[in-house]
Amino acid sequence: MDCKCSKCGVKMGKEDSYNHQSKVLCEDCYMDAVSSIRTCDPWAVQAATKDRKNQKLKEGDGLTNVQKKIYEYVKLKGKALPEEVSNALKLDKLELERQFTILRHCELLKGHKEDNKVFITLFKK
Repeated sequence: MDCKCSKCGVKMGKEDSYNHQSKVLCEDCYMDAVSSIRTCDPWAVQAATKDRKNQKLKEGDGLTNVQKKIYEYVKLKGKALPEEVSNALKLDKLELERQFTILRHCELLKGHKEDNKVFITLFKK
């Protein structure tokens, strides 16, 4: 018997569905619901920066294509609002947040508050 994801509306087989907080979800929506994104995570920062140092990676080295695009966009602009980056690179808010989190853990980008707005800027040591 087929069912429909409560969040995105995709049709799927009952065996491909997940129950979460009384909702039926597809695999993608379920993963979004249960995965936690922690931008401020000292252990993740320590692991990422140590790994990059051990591999002798500089700036955009070792990043995925999406991460490189985000990094290069912010580097070119100097600072950018998350919505601006999302629109320019055609990324949804959640995907940008995930990728930014990785870039933050690598100490490549950071958030900077200015006039009650949070910009994405380069992480400078």
